[in-house]
Amino acid sequence: MQTSRGPDTTALKLLTSAQIRAARALIRWSAQDLADASSVGVTTIRRAELTASETKLTRVNDQAIRRTLEAAGVEFIDADGGGPGVRLRQAKNP
Repeated sequence: MQTSRGPDTTALKLLTSAQIRAARALIRWSAQDLADASSVGVTTIRRAELTASETKLTRVNDQAIRRTLEAAGVEFIDADGGGPGVRLRQAKNP
């Protein structure tokens, strides 16, 4: 019997440094804000954002950052010919 624990994150691609930087900019969070909300060290976040494209984040830290930013309203877009990106989720109309 399989239980539901939320979305399957094993198939998700790892975030790029540009996606993390852009996501923080969209919601106007500092690296410290993201560190506090995700329980990932601020040094780890800053180091991940300095790389050219792919980060050296562990899967656990990558997913913690992804979940935190998604909860704050960010949607991550996988590469679809134009490269990976981010956008703000549209508010649902009541």
